[in-house]
Amino acid sequence: QLQLAESGGGSVQAGGSLRLSCAASGRTMKNYNMGWSRQAPGKERESVAAIGRSGLHTYYSDSVKGRFTVSRDNVENMVYLQMNNLKPEDSAIYYCGADVSLFFRTTVDSYENWGQGIQVTVSS
Repeated sequence: QLQLAESGGGSVQAGGSLRLSCAASGRTMKNYNMGWSRQAPGKERESVAAIGRSGLHTYYSDSVKGRFTVSRDNVENMVYLQMNNLKPEDSAIYYCGADVSLFFRTTVDSYENWGQGIQVTVSS
């Protein structure tokens, strides 16, 4: 089982930036599609971004497209989510997920492995 641990969350003013990191351990991360989802209070979990095994394929939800960038380092077993021009509606707990499927699935909320999540708060 792949273990995942997020870091880099916190509080920021609207228009600011944060970079989330996800450290993978226990298995070789290069065998997994990786992604980020988020959940705000009272709302369902939302797929935010995903990246395929080699990094060639990426996916972004319409709500973050053009502002967020997902990347990975298969040597360091790390996945990143660079978040720019943050908005108050981006406030949520962000989760790093891993998917062993042979296909690149963009439904991150259905991935099998999850980290504990990390809080991101954007104030107006």
